Amino acid sequence: MYLKKNTILGKANLVICILFISQLFSINTYSEKLQINEKFAELNILDKVSSKTSSVKITIGEEFIFQNLLINVLKCQNSQFDDDPEVTAYMQVKDLKTTNNNRVYIFNGWTFASSPSIRPFDHPVYDIWLKKCYS
Repeated sequence: MYLKKNTILGKANLVICILFISQLFSINTYSEKLQINEKFAELNILDKVSSKTSSVKITIGEEFIFQNLLINVLKCQNSQFDDDPEVTAYMQVKDLKTTNNNRVYIFNGWTFASSPSIRPFDHPVYDIWLKKCYS
């Protein structure tokens, strides 16, 4: 008895795998296109000593000095997928009065407007919250 290999089924599986992998890459690039990086970020800064809140507008990529803090927002974006979009920003904050060279930034990471407690800004004098990003 002569056994015949099913090469058509093997070729079909190969084509399906290639299509699936190409769809994964196209979804990833599509989602990156939907996230639009904004040009400005608006932050609220609370001075805990005087109990005064200041609202500041920062240009993305430029350093901003607020009293003895050096604030640099490197990326700010609004998600496009939800009815209530999430505002996220990558922010670096440096205390200019600190002389400890081992700790360059007092905050270096992503922050979220809807829940700032996920990555809290921890400073004895100031609190910083992200409000919005816009162009």
